[in-house]
Amino acid sequence: MEKGEKIRVLRIINRFNIGGPTYNATFLSRFLSDDFETLLVGGLPEPGESDSLHIPEEYGLNPMLISDLKRTPNFFNDRKAYRKIKEIIKDFKPHIVHTHASKAGALGRKAAFALNVPVVIHTFHGHVFHSYFGKIKTELYKFIERRLALKTTGIIAISDLQKKELVEVHRIADNQKVQVIHLGFDLSKFQKDIAQKREETRRKFGLEDDNIAIAIIGRLAPIKNHQLFLDVVQKVSSQTNKKLCFLIVGDGEEYASIKHRIDNMKLRDEHRIVMTSWIKDIAHFNAGMDIICLTSNNEGTPVSLIEAQATNVPVVTTDVGGVRDIVNDGETAFVVPRNNVEAFAEKLLELINDEKKRLKMSQNGWTFVEGKFNYHTLAKNTEVYYRKLLAESKI
Repeated sequence: MEKGEKIRVLRIINRFNIGGPTYNATFLSRFLSDDFETLLVGGLPEPGESDSLHIPEEYGLNPMLISDLKRTPNFFNDRKAYRKIKEIIKDFKPHIVHTHASKAGALGRKAAFALNVPVVIHTFHGHVFHSYFGKIKTELYKFIERRLALKTTGIIAISDLQKKELVEVHRIADNQKVQVIHLGFDLSKFQKDIAQKREETRRKFGLEDDNIAIAIIGRLAPIKNHQLFLDVVQKVSSQTNKKLCFLIVGDGEEYASIKHRIDNMKLRDEHRIVMTSWIKDIAHFNAGMDIICLTSNNEGTPVSLIEAQATNVPVVTTDVGGVRDIVNDGETAFVVPRNNVEAFAEKLLELINDEKKRLKMSQNGWTFVEGKFNYHTLAKNTEVYYRKLLAESKI
């Protein structure tokens, strides 16, 4: 590199949908030091997903969109996206290509290898090595990721557990190649005007003072296991006379089956379920909630739980992915075994019936996440890693 030359980073994300990868890519594109110049590119949301382009735009970014970069494998779309990424690399001449999530990781890294980009980095925001596909397809994805990892300069895991899974359980890469860098967020907005936001949100959804509002936030997809949530709703409804409102936030392929089941569920008269579709101002929404749940079979680092704690809302969640790295079990959240209706319902009922416990756990939330998931820390740690890999590449 020439003296005084900025370090050019091409950042490629699967698609701009609501979730951790969009925030991560946005903050890393916006908040690296002035020594860096970043170009952010990515695909569009899948049908049923909410467009998250308002997130980078909020921070003054104008990402380049690749319409053929889609989540679902398709030979023709993938080939077009691969060629487009190569064109971008030739034009931008990055010193670093940093990919986020699986499809961008496969096509982006392949293009970077072909054009001899000095440093190629991939972040695993989650993985598809269990609970997504059958055994044969899962083994194929593992094989592909292992081959890619051999030529990748560095791999970022977003939690200690994820690194252990990548290195020891699924054997995707060697230990020395995987660096843990926790996600970071702009959480200050979740603490602003909480009382006012709570009043407005509860009014919007017809929630009275004695209603306990319980939400689940995320794509309506099999991996999120909303059927478990509805099993829990059914069980809890039969065991408490408290006035409960369950809110399902999101949209996706499971919408019809979830709605059909809800329409046929028999709950107490004082209990109801509301499907809200996607909500963009989640800080406003969270302020009106009393408990937030997650029932997934697999996760990376679920952003909804970090945001819940940042809004002083206690959590009940399945023990998946990096969940234990982002909640304080027993203090800000209850963590229960995956796909266990009895355990989940027991802990949810404990929070429903014990207002003092809910209040105590809510007060612990902000203190726990405030410093641990700061976007400035994310940018600083990533920049240190970039410089290390660049120095080792000797460009």
